[in-house]
Amino acid sequence: MRADSENRHKEEAKAISMPRTVVMVGLMGAGKSTIGRRLATRLRVPFVDADAEIEAAAGCTIASFFARYGETAFRDGERRVMARLLTGPICVLAAGGGAFMDPQTRSLVKDRAVSVWLKADLDVLASRTAGRTHRPLLHGDDPQGVLTRLIDERYPVYSMADITVESTDGPREAMVEYVVVALGRHLGIVFPDPES
Repeated sequence: MRADSENRHKEEAKAISMPRTVVMVGLMGAGKSTIGRRLATRLRVPFVDADAEIEAAAGCTIASFFARYGETAFRDGERRVMARLLTGPICVLAAGGGAFMDPQTRSLVKDRAVSVWLKADLDVLASRTAGRTHRPLLHGDDPQGVLTRLIDERYPVYSMADITVESTDGPREAMVEYVVVALGRHLGIVFPDPES
């Protein structure tokens, strides 16, 4: 009986074995961290937030780093942190909104991971980011105008991601399952039911 239980456990572990890191891409407010955390739990792998890793490496918040050193220096640091994370253990990785825009980072993501674009419309992004002070690109008089510009600039690049999932205001668990189904299709993996 014990051998049967161990074999079943091994089969379940094998069934959910992730061959590559999953990188969540999209604009701020798309749900990369929120959905990414739940996805990591669902896939039984660690969750890593690239922005938190950048803050730990810099010893300050991203907003402070932007204010002191500017966006160019931030993007250089972001590129180095992303390269380190993409060569590390398999995980679900929430990338910063601009990380996938960098050609070197995008190439590394293509080589070492599966990218999932959480595509959200302007209204969803605006409502999710309203009043948040930790987003340096949205400081100013016209955050909705900035989001519109970023959509125009970034969505053509984000569309190069391996998988696209619409990010809506629906239940988060449903969104996670949409991502799981799309990942399974892309990787040729059948993920076990979350209840098992």
